[in-house]
Amino acid sequence: SHMSAAAQEALVNDLAALVREKNCGPILIRLSWHDAGVFSSGAKTGGCPNAAMRFTDGGEGTFGANAGLPDVALGLLAPITAKYVDEKKAISHADLWALAANVAIEVMGGPKVPTRFGRKDAASSAESVEGQEGRLPDGDKGIDHLREIFVPKGFDDKDIVALSGAHTVGRCHADRSGFDGPWTEDPLAFDNTYFVEMLSKSYDRETTAAGCPQSRHAGSKTIMLDSDLALLSDPAFKTHVERYAKDQSAYFADFVPAWVKLQELGCSAGLRDTL
Repeated sequence: SHMSAAAQEALVNDLAALVREKNCGPILIRLSWHDAGVFSSGAKTGGCPNAAMRFTDGGEGTFGANAGLPDVALGLLAPITAKYVDEKKAISHADLWALAANVAIEVMGGPKVPTRFGRKDAASSAESVEGQEGRLPDGDKGIDHLREIFVPKGFDDKDIVALSGAHTVGRCHADRSGFDGPWTEDPLAFDNTYFVEMLSKSYDRETTAAGCPQSRHAGSKTIMLDSDLALLSDPAFKTHVERYAKDQSAYFADFVPAWVKLQELGCSAGLRDTL
């Protein structure tokens, strides 16, 4: 399928309007991240951004890590999906999810992220990976776990810190992940405050109603997960946290290539710059 530049601009404008109207930028970022992030080349192999989550009879649409995505995120995208994927057949679901995340990042004040196109959609839940374990990170784990998950995807320590910084937007939902609360005081601003707040605030350990361990700042009620605070426990990670806290442009410069690489895991060879 091919979309004219004008049609592509109309799609971007529709996505931007959705993000502004529904304040749903964070969940659209999570949708793209979890679609692509299942890829691994370690003990587990395969996986790619193929929109398998839209099937809920099994597979990725049923993973605990994806709670809220097949219903809430895809519900929000439904009118745009109907128009551009179902009716016009102008874009694949997986490409739409990547583009939606990138529009959301920019609308919320973040960097401009280039989107490449050509991801192929799964035809059924059978095209899912076998499970989330060893592919998607757990919020209650530390540094070794982060490296175990991200290194087989091709990421280094700097990339891990930069990607973690996407927690500058959004919040945890007790009924989805079991964790509860926003990471930053403005969860709809894509900026470097995740790093600034992590370094400047003191946090108290707590257990959520769902039994999940996390840390909360008493005054502002913002949270950090163990996997967030782990970035301070290793000098190889902490040096990047400190750099990004001081310089938002340095953060954006490192985030964009790491994020694009994430969105293209397992499929980068076949992608193109235009729809």
